[in-house]
Amino acid sequence: MAAVLALPSFAHAQPTDPGAAARAAAQQLAAAAQELDSADSARNRVKALTATLRAYEAGLAAMREGLRHVSIRETELDAELKSREAEIAQLLGVLQTLSRNTSPVLLLHPAGPVGTARSGMILADVAPALETRAAELRALLEEARTLHALQQAALNQLQEGLDGVQKARAALSEAVADRTDLPKRFTEDPVKTGLLIASTETLEGFASGLSDIAVNEAAGSLPDITDRKGTLPLPAEGRVLRRMGEPDAAGIARPGIVLATRPRALVTTPTAATIRYRGPLLDYGNVMILEPQAGVLFVLAGLDVVYGAAGQVLPAGSPVGLMGGETPSADSIVQQAADGAGSERTETLYIEVRQGNEPQDPETWFQTTKEG
Repeated sequence: MAAVLALPSFAHAQPTDPGAAARAAAQQLAAAAQELDSADSARNRVKALTATLRAYEAGLAAMREGLRHVSIRETELDAELKSREAEIAQLLGVLQTLSRNTSPVLLLHPAGPVGTARSGMILADVAPALETRAAELRALLEEARTLHALQQAALNQLQEGLDGVQKARAALSEAVADRTDLPKRFTEDPVKTGLLIASTETLEGFASGLSDIAVNEAAGSLPDITDRKGTLPLPAEGRVLRRMGEPDAAGIARPGIVLATRPRALVTTPTAATIRYRGPLLDYGNVMILEPQAGVLFVLAGLDVVYGAAGQVLPAGSPVGLMGGETPSADSIVQQAADGAGSERTETLYIEVRQGNEPQDPETWFQTTKEG
């Protein structure tokens, strides 16, 4: 009995509930599906579908995080139970022995009445402890079964969410193509644009010539936004991989930041802005250049799909494109959560801010988080 009393407790304080996080993520995905249904009939479909796509992205991110916590906790439980196999076997053996003995046998002791009394006192002390340990063990096993069931259920929920986000992206692209209600500040001259691209060797040179490709540009500009510096949302959900002037693996330093995003992430304008240029440029891939106010340019490079046309004035939060890459399957997301392998943010968006044609630190304009 003394060995049984020395068994450590199975109790384990948990700061968070991984199961609750996974279930909350599933609710977010279900809410996004409802938003998609209502967005199809919304008067402003672009705005509604943008919000829907954001909801799906948030729901899928929450599901990934919830699954990660579930997997971590399940691994902890598995390791804890395996490390105590001998103790658990001993505990089960004692409980089985007690359950087989009848009350009269338990009351008899070779030492006589005094021994019987002492035995009864020890048993009275030990029995509650044994019951407590057994209850803790049952709770751990039940938690492990629940977490495993959550992982199995998450597979279907993830697949539905991935199907939904794909449908939302397609609907958004169609809605943007059909949009005709945006004001235009100017019309792009394709010949001048082609000549500017052909003669440009740097982003700085291209930016300085942007005003030359505009035809019939309306006077005026968007309101001054310098008072909002440092508070603007990033164009896409992600984390900063490289800061301004920080060299990459090839030793190349650029006057902007590199943002790590998930594949096919939605890119939006942080504030109301005029599209100054959209399309391929130099070695930057697809580029979107936005003018939020006179003399200020937001350069977004590395997109796979770009929306809109040069000269259009976009409201804040409007979609301007999608990142590239392939969205992982539900199976691979679950597997990555289980083994901790792979990276969720495989795409990179380059962000540069220019004021008076001079590069500015984007982190003084946007709310950013450095990748840890």
